[in-house]
Amino acid sequence: MSDTPHFSTLAVHAGQQADPATGACATPIYQTASFEFQDSDHAARLFNLQEFGNIYSRLTNPTVGALEARVAALEGAPAALAVASGHAAQFIVFHTLLSSGDEILASNKLYGGSVTQLSQSFKKMGWGATFIDPTDPENFRKALNDNVKAIFIESLANPGGIVTDIEAIAQIAHDAGIVLVVDNTLATPYLCRPIEFGADIVVHSLTKFMGGQGNSLGGIIVDSGKFDWSASDKYPTLTMENASYHGMVFADVFGPEMGNIAFAIACRALGLRDLGPCLSPMNAFLLMNGIETLPLRMEKHCQNAQAVAEYLQAHDKIEWVSYAGLSDSPYYNLAQKYMPKGAGAVMTFGVKGGYDAGVQIVNKVGLFKHLANVGDTRSLIIHPASTTHRQLSEAEQIKAGAGPDVIRLSIGIEDHGDIIADLDQALETL
Repeated sequence: MSDTPHFSTLAVHAGQQADPATGACATPIYQTASFEFQDSDHAARLFNLQEFGNIYSRLTNPTVGALEARVAALEGAPAALAVASGHAAQFIVFHTLLSSGDEILASNKLYGGSVTQLSQSFKKMGWGATFIDPTDPENFRKALNDNVKAIFIESLANPGGIVTDIEAIAQIAHDAGIVLVVDNTLATPYLCRPIEFGADIVVHSLTKFMGGQGNSLGGIIVDSGKFDWSASDKYPTLTMENASYHGMVFADVFGPEMGNIAFAIACRALGLRDLGPCLSPMNAFLLMNGIETLPLRMEKHCQNAQAVAEYLQAHDKIEWVSYAGLSDSPYYNLAQKYMPKGAGAVMTFGVKGGYDAGVQIVNKVGLFKHLANVGDTRSLIIHPASTTHRQLSEAEQIKAGAGPDVIRLSIGIEDHGDIIADLDQALETL
């Protein structure tokens, strides 16, 4: 392999090597709870974080470790931590960054589950969240105060295909000496590498496009290694002595001489150790296999999505289409900057006829699978107002981008002619 392998090569080979015991080419599923120590000194070094190795599969596992190395390589980062789900990744990130009373400035263009996590569940931790319109990055600067310790955005927002100006928001975060966290789930590193535009931490729901098969839950935290934790006292988890490791200061021990991976290590040694949302070796194995075809799948996803968006835009029964690959999209120029290979595979559109028409479309499609997920090889459809957002009033649904007429599509890798034909026959029933 060359010194600077290309993305497709990394997707197949990064983090993987022949099993030392058997020579197995595919990374084995190390289905074990714990690992035998060489001797007492070896065990002590592992527990003191003086040596990297395997203790217990809640903390480290060779199969999971191979997945972590692969995703870190794809994102252009020195370290990553895989966990049980995308929500678990976000929880561990903010558990490591925040103390009670701290606040997050979050984009209001987020996956609905993230909005609920930040606005409801995080309250119990004493963490506040203010939701900001990201279409003007300066809105984040105006909302800053001394309690804000992080800005959280999605590179490509779920569900409307909204592209966020990562570079501008990163500059605002860094001017304030705080961290920018970017959820890169819908774009994947094939379309966008947020660290190259100033992101400090990247998270993924590996369940979606990275795994790509819809068969395994998983999440990951990617540490850019670029944030200077010691520049202030904003992040005591990293800069203060830690009692559970004999006074260790993570930012000192795992700083520049160790690749500046203090955040990833703290997430593992404190967050994953104490909160426990570990990824199973079986899921790690399946997700790694999925990532091998990520470049091929994303190229096909984007080609199909572009064709579907153009078809819908021209249809007389469609009111509007939200997809950044369309030249009249308000996010088209941002998509060209951040995602020149394609605008992703998720879009929303408004069908004439409102709620009843939306329900009818979902009931009449045949190729599309009606379920609450995105990022599968299969094309997926959902009518949010009758499912994921049905508990909200109509006014609340509209505010959330899930009004009565809204349908969300996640375009798969089938033949685009078959995808369009399925939508066409369903629309003809209206």
